[in-house]
Amino acid sequence: MSKFSSGKDSYAISDRSGFRYRYRDMRREWNGLLVGKDEFEQKQPQLEPFRKVFDAQALKDARPDRVEPEVAKLLKRNPFLSGAIGSSVVTVNETEHERKTGDVVRFRDVFGLDGITKTVIELSTGYAITVTNENEYTFVASSFGTAISGNTRGGGEFASVGPVTFSDTGEEPKAELVSLFIMTANGAILSTSTFDSINVTFDSASKTFDEA
Repeated sequence: MSKFSSGKDSYAISDRSGFRYRYRDMRREWNGLLVGKDEFEQKQPQLEPFRKVFDAQALKDARPDRVEPEVAKLLKRNPFLSGAIGSSVVTVNETEHERKTGDVVRFRDVFGLDGITKTVIELSTGYAITVTNENEYTFVASSFGTAISGNTRGGGEFASVGPVTFSDTGEEPKAELVSLFIMTANGAILSTSTFDSINVTFDSASKTFDEA
């Protein structure tokens, strides 16, 4: 097998500059050039191929996004505006409502206005709306609700708007029965009363409960 000389007494010419260097001091670059040790350059890292990295996107044990149930939204003070005299059209002010024409909404805790009664506005089946802009929409009250004076604002401070029903079963929240007991010192019951928890009110003057 042939052997190569160590070249300890030899010289070589740089492929880059053409200068003469001792053979033993020559360096080979990444591109194959033989250069002097003071000319040697490392390969630029940006010339290396990029390492393939994949960004993880899926989550382990992921769950589907939860659909939030619709809830009642408190409207601003006196959010309703009646139409012209004899009109059943009512304009509702609901800031950034994000509703669309044809949606059915139901109003609650409303005060009547301009001849349109509370019962008419709080129709249990709700009203289909017509969107006029991002903050207002209209609905047509039932045949019993028409404006007397026209262009009158009202509705009270606690009016709210929401879906026709709140529960998944499509039923209104049921009243809870609350029983009140008047007992003597020895624990004997003198009288009991059962109230509807939704309609019962407390009379602070007489210290009694009144059921609507």
